[in-house]
Amino acid sequence: MKIVEGFRLREVIGQAVVVGEGVNQVDFNKLITLNESAAYLWKSVEGKEFDAAMLAQLLIEKYGIDQELATKDAEAIAAKWLEIGIVE
Repeated sequence: MKIVEGFRLREVIGQAVVVGEGVNQVDFNKLITLNESAAYLWKSVEGKEFDAAMLAQLLIEKYGIDQELATKDAEAIAAKWLEIGIVE
């Protein structure tokens, strides 16, 4: 996976928000807020190819959680990001 070109993480009034920028995202009318963990993952994979296993490893390293929980959370966020079209 990778972040779709034109999506950027911005801070709006203290909240991490993914916004669409540029001509390719002109029809994107969603406001996507990320919690602290999701924003950390986003920043960690910007400009890189990644998969759910990589996201899980990042969660383990940052938060010290077990593999099973990290994998479950990573797969859920990757699936959501794919569903809403901000990664491909």
